[in-house]
Amino acid sequence: MILFIKLILWIAIVIGTFAVRSQAAQAKSNTQSGSNAQSRPNIVMFYIDDWAWNGSPVAMDDTMENSLMPVLQMPNIQKLANTGMKFGNAYGAPQCAPARVCVQTGQSAPHSGFTVYLGSREPYYDTKREYQSFPLVPNVSDRELDEDAVTIPKALKPLGYVSAHIGKWHMRGDPAKAGYVLHDGATDNNPGNTLKYGLERGERTPRRLPKDMADPKLMFSITEKAIGFMEEQVEKSNPFYLQISHYAMHAGYECLDKTREKYVNHPLVQEWYKKNNKHPDTVNRGDDPAIWLGMGEDLDGRIGAVLDKLRELGIEDNTYVIVVGDNGYRHEEVEIIPDYKQPLHATKWWLWDGGIRVPMIVKGPGIKPGSAFTGNVINYDFLPTFVDWAGGDSKKLQNIDGVSLADYMAGKEPDDAFLNRYLYFHYPHYRNSVPHSVIISGSSKVIHFYERPDIPMLFDLSGDIGEVTNIAKQNPETHQKLYDEMMRYLELVEARFPKVNPDYDPEIYTSDRKTRERIQWGPFEGQRALDDDEI
Repeated sequence: MILFIKLILWIAIVIGTFAVRSQAAQAKSNTQSGSNAQSRPNIVMFYIDDWAWNGSPVAMDDTMENSLMPVLQMPNIQKLANTGMKFGNAYGAPQCAPARVCVQTGQSAPHSGFTVYLGSREPYYDTKREYQSFPLVPNVSDRELDEDAVTIPKALKPLGYVSAHIGKWHMRGDPAKAGYVLHDGATDNNPGNTLKYGLERGERTPRRLPKDMADPKLMFSITEKAIGFMEEQVEKSNPFYLQISHYAMHAGYECLDKTREKYVNHPLVQEWYKKNNKHPDTVNRGDDPAIWLGMGEDLDGRIGAVLDKLRELGIEDNTYVIVVGDNGYRHEEVEIIPDYKQPLHATKWWLWDGGIRVPMIVKGPGIKPGSAFTGNVINYDFLPTFVDWAGGDSKKLQNIDGVSLADYMAGKEPDDAFLNRYLYFHYPHYRNSVPHSVIISGSSKVIHFYERPDIPMLFDLSGDIGEVTNIAKQNPETHQKLYDEMMRYLELVEARFPKVNPDYDPEIYTSDRKTRERIQWGPFEGQRALDDDEI
């Protein structure tokens, strides 16, 4: 009996030992699994609306005094530039909706078919009454993301990532179908214009600021929601992608009252009021430089709140942070600076660099602090870059146009193939501009205006960033090579093309209120006349 009891005890001890070892092994496995998840870097993108290349206090080109806005205070943006890498030759799109599709899909706008935000459901041509007498019959655009498109969340999910999109979507459709587990729905510009009393009267943009604005452009609530998402994912040990798409710096300017007062009292703003016969208490909010400046500083503060939370959560060193604009813009507010000259030609809606070049700064693991990258990069490079950061293989992505920037951000020197690669832009619409297409390779840029195919256009951006001198006639072979490549690509991706309008009426066209600007910023031979703010 004693031997039998000893045997039973021995068996129990053995079983218990194996159980403990098994539990320990499982715990170790779980710990390793959690550790692996935590080792994958997080990615946070601040996507800023209508933010010009020269719209921050960070010089996008250190040789150009007008590549920044010195009056505007954005210490967090400046800190990101000091601790990360800035991109002086970063490109977006001429309008916010196609820019956002490029980011999500890794495809150029002509490739995705989403080239502008339009309401038409016509299959190919935009037959609006207002265009019936114009020189061309313009095209329509896709209305939302293709359901089978590979988006950022879809590409990152197999790598263990959870993705959120907070703020302005502006691509119609359902962000959940694109793979986002947290989002604000198919938002457009309207939620960011928070002044309800003017909207209730039917005004599109209320003229006065209320005395108390707690959440201008929804900056504070967007930030609070983003921070909540980060906290939840860190608690669950999930690597995450977070896109914070702010409504600032879009028109319908809003800022905290105390921030506005700071800039109202700035000597240059005071001088602007005096020069333009304006008073701070009665100036229209869309004209008030103090509100635009205040909006920029408030935005910077919300970016800082997210950066502070990354540090507090202990994930700052394992998180990539991107700050970038969606499309080009022309901030007239910089004109409060005496003798300030706009650095780029034209603005949003155009494929001149003023409409497509954007500020871009990236900070993260392996990125040298205070560094700068001078090669051309574009919004459809983000998807493959994120995949590589997440531990995937961007070369396995199919049907995209972007290339991964991960190695270059880690210090790899770009070769000639990268530096001279082709970037494609296509805008076959009227709206504020005219149908035109662009190809950029290195510093060479060809613009093709479909109304005037008889005027070839070529620019050398390395010495002519303002696109003042058309050198196509002096360099016909370079122009022809780039033009042929542009058309080859556009036809390959089945881009839409406008057609000549048999009902064109020059008198009606020239009387349209926007045609003066269309002509002023249209094609030219030789040298163009500088705009008033460029003189």
